[in-house]
Amino acid sequence: MTGKPHLPAGARRRWAGLGVLVLAVTLVAVDATVLSLAIPSISETLDPSGTQLLWIGDSYSFVLAGLLVSMGSLSDRIGRKKLLLIGSTGFGAASLLAAYAPSPGWLIIARALLGVAGATIMPSTLSLIRTLFPDARERATAIGIWGAGATAGAALGPLVGGMLLEHFWWGSVFLLNLPVLALLLVFGAWLLPESKDPKPGRWDVFSVVLSMVGVISVVYAVKEAAAHGLDSWVVPVAFAVGVTALTAFVRRQLRLETPLLDVRLFSDSRFTAAVVASLTALIGLSGVIFFMSQYLQLVRGYSPLKAGVAEMPAFVGAVVGGLLTAQVARRTGSRATLTAGLLAMGAGIGLLGWVHEDTTYLLLGISFLVVGTAEGVVYTLASDLVLGAAPADRSGAASAVSETAYELGTALGIALVGSVLTAIYTGALAVPAGTDPATAARAGESVGGAVEAAGSLPQPLGDQLLGSAKDAFVQGMNVAAWLAAGLLLLSAALSWYLLRARGGKPAPGAPNGPGAAGAVEPEADRLNA
Repeated sequence: MTGKPHLPAGARRRWAGLGVLVLAVTLVAVDATVLSLAIPSISETLDPSGTQLLWIGDSYSFVLAGLLVSMGSLSDRIGRKKLLLIGSTGFGAASLLAAYAPSPGWLIIARALLGVAGATIMPSTLSLIRTLFPDARERATAIGIWGAGATAGAALGPLVGGMLLEHFWWGSVFLLNLPVLALLLVFGAWLLPESKDPKPGRWDVFSVVLSMVGVISVVYAVKEAAAHGLDSWVVPVAFAVGVTALTAFVRRQLRLETPLLDVRLFSDSRFTAAVVASLTALIGLSGVIFFMSQYLQLVRGYSPLKAGVAEMPAFVGAVVGGLLTAQVARRTGSRATLTAGLLAMGAGIGLLGWVHEDTTYLLLGISFLVVGTAEGVVYTLASDLVLGAAPADRSGAASAVSETAYELGTALGIALVGSVLTAIYTGALAVPAGTDPATAARAGESVGGAVEAAGSLPQPLGDQLLGSAKDAFVQGMNVAAWLAAGLLLLSAALSWYLLRARGGKPAPGAPNGPGAAGAVEPEADRLNA
């Protein structure tokens, strides 16, 4: 250990550089959930429809997920540090556009631009960890800290939003990005090393288009099917376009000498298990944050700050879970650790299926703590598995797979859980007789619309409408929680099955080099290296 900050290989510089990367990934993760507590304020100020409200929530994650693989591959070619700094600058510009959005459409576009910038940041952070920490034991610790930042950022978003909304307008949640990005640009330029693939080959633009069209079309079809059923022609058309594009993408990657994404990685059961675990865990976490933030404010009457504080156990659990992952996996093996994390997360979300308007906070706090801790373990371990699957010179593209699962899970969580909740809410809402059609339509859009509509009615009618809206919302929330819990339990069973061949601790003499031919490096070896 040299201890000299100006030396690229120095220990202090490595860990300081990790701090910059954690700051970056936390910022992007916070931005995915920070709007959750601002939804009532946005509804009142911009008057979006129910569909627009969902798009405000998930356009960021949809675009980010659609571009991550492409940007991960681009970072391997032009340099991970360079792309990280370019993306951070773009993130700041898009934050300004979002903060002062005058209409729902403007805000949706600004959130999409944030997704474009975020797609350049996320894969660069994880791949740079591999450059900073060639030693396997140090890298495992670093990934644990990075994973804690990623999962804790998603859980921290509501608290940050609540603190700002207590004193400022909803656009302030975006302006918060600017000082953080200034620090990121200054210290990132100083502390981070540059790394890239020395022989990157051609960046296939057609593959970029296919991956983006495929991911966004499939997710859009799932979202619309959940919200409106299969009656609309848009759903099968979007799904067919997405599946066709993804099929063409896979076939093209198999033919290219330097593919955008080495899809052969999915032939390894550990790699597949890690990606599926990340995806389903984020569906659960983002879904919980989406509906619980509304429940705490609009049903229980919490202020934004109080609601953010109420969700703090998820943040604390995510940090603890991420930091303990290496130690737990070293003792029990990846199969048991990953499966137990998914089971615990499913159980924690399932608890919310029994929540009512006056449920004691103790039950909510326990659920938040279990969900956050389990998510921290699952995502950190899955990221470690994915990163160990690829050669070092292709770590940007491999990291992008993990980040795509993260952002796709976030988008699907909001889309699927939000759509199920909205459908049940609309069906269960009983509008009192005598309510004019325009007010009834506004109340039927969302529980936020019902709260606003109730305030414009005479007190008896308003109270009746508000009570019905709260009951309908809780019904939808309960069903959505059970569905999310069921998905996580299925994912746990799948992970147990996929990891069966190499479950537990590796056999003596098992390979432990990153990117070993055709296999994911056994993570217990890397954690013990």
